[in-house]
Amino acid sequence: MNSVHPPVLVVGAGPVGLVAALTLLQNGISVRIIDKDPHHRVGQRGAGIWPRSLELYNFLDVPEVNGLGKPAPPVRSYKPGTLEPLKDSSMVPPMEPTPAIPFHTPKMMGQQLLDVILRRHLEKFSCSVEMGTELRSFEQSDEGVTAVLAKNGISETFDTKWIIGADGAKGVVRKQLELAFLGETRDDTRIVTGDIRLTGVNLDRVHWHRFGHLSTRGVTLRPTDEVGEDGWQFFLYGHELDIPKIAQSEELVFETIASLIPTEITFNKVVWMSDFRANIRMVNKFSEGRVFVAGDAAHVHSPTGGQGLNSGVQDAFNLGWKLALVQKGLADKSLLETYSAERLPVISEMLGVTTSILNKAMSSGDPSDGRSPILYMLGINCRFSTIVLDEFVTSVEGRPINAYGVLDEGHLEAGDRAPDAPNMLQVGHTEPGKTTLFGLYRPWYHTVLVFAPGLADATPILGALEAYDKNVVRSAVVLPSSASMTPVLVDREGYAHSAYLMEADQMKVFVIRPDGVVGAIVHGAEGVKKYFSKIFLDA
Repeated sequence: MNSVHPPVLVVGAGPVGLVAALTLLQNGISVRIIDKDPHHRVGQRGAGIWPRSLELYNFLDVPEVNGLGKPAPPVRSYKPGTLEPLKDSSMVPPMEPTPAIPFHTPKMMGQQLLDVILRRHLEKFSCSVEMGTELRSFEQSDEGVTAVLAKNGISETFDTKWIIGADGAKGVVRKQLELAFLGETRDDTRIVTGDIRLTGVNLDRVHWHRFGHLSTRGVTLRPTDEVGEDGWQFFLYGHELDIPKIAQSEELVFETIASLIPTEITFNKVVWMSDFRANIRMVNKFSEGRVFVAGDAAHVHSPTGGQGLNSGVQDAFNLGWKLALVQKGLADKSLLETYSAERLPVISEMLGVTTSILNKAMSSGDPSDGRSPILYMLGINCRFSTIVLDEFVTSVEGRPINAYGVLDEGHLEAGDRAPDAPNMLQVGHTEPGKTTLFGLYRPWYHTVLVFAPGLADATPILGALEAYDKNVVRSAVVLPSSASMTPVLVDREGYAHSAYLMEADQMKVFVIRPDGVVGAIVHGAEGVKKYFSKIFLDA
């Protein structure tokens, strides 16, 4: 796939850049991906992966993230100056599992391991990250982008069609596009975080240990075998600590942790560390011409709530399928404007959510304060988007955008996350077998889901779908449990009808976008055509 001049240059090979590249590769678009660091990054960094992101990795067929990720351990805080437990709490708000949510347990996985997993998936497409390769500058025209790259002091001019800047908050792409990066820097929140190897007497590896106080001085230690059998991710914080100074010295990290934990500790080493202040900023738009920004290049926020990395990979997933259709000549360039339009309200509300959690945690001294199921990200929607279509919802002028909503399984409209449904019986094509609705959805095609009382009712819609390229539009008919055996999915246990709020005698068509969002909910063939006319050229 690393042919000469791939049409997309991805700058930055953290999870956001890797997800952008993988989404494009699965869509049949070749990619060149570069990173200015000569070596792959180490460290846990943002390790929390919320259910909406687990669904994304499932659609990308990267099951290792859910498989190898570990549930967040319970947080144990202690009475001051002792190892006597004060209380156990959870960093994960409680949420009941339902058939529509297959990944209801958030997982912890360090960025270092996540990067390794994603790079392996890129290699299946003969695409590998070019390390130590820096983007110096670029110029764009109506036809493409010319980038100036540098590796080992040698300059290279590279012509491509599109650039995706996933090069972080200090990256070149946003700065050269001169996008505004508005917000604030919070001096009241300075943290040293990193990976450390140590053992402590009576310090078990079952809990996420918390000593001290968030606003004065404190430490948390989360056990993670990814770092080593004595490995932990640590956070040091509090205005009484000289955070920038501590971050310069392994010795000072050892000393500070030892002063906060009243037990005998044997230190092995600090594997990686960094200090940061809470920056709360975002761009005014996610693209300019043929150049896009995603992840930290577009928005930075307080680490409270663990939404940052998750939001970044969701940016990349939203952009990937759209860019692929435009590059293939199947969609007009205007489709790319919906990337910014759909992500800006989500990110804006996310900054509000994470800042509110930060403020609550700072005032109470408890990092688990202020957390609600909104953090699962399952209620994030783009109902307000110009390219979604819902024939069952009356559009109201001035309806408030609630892009970061809490999931309400009793309500579903176009722009919402498409729910899953297990135990669907596939009949008619081959040997009958069970599947899930999520088993049908993939990042390189739309899935037209036709709920009908019987197959005859679905026939006109299936006829209308013949006009579309099977590579980018697929269909499935969902019949109630009593239905006859023809090439369809039989919803034997009613999970799909329940998740999509359908009665057995009703007829409705759901168009699921390649990013797992409900693109349309319509009555029939005319509605499907109207939806696709917003997406495809000549549709």
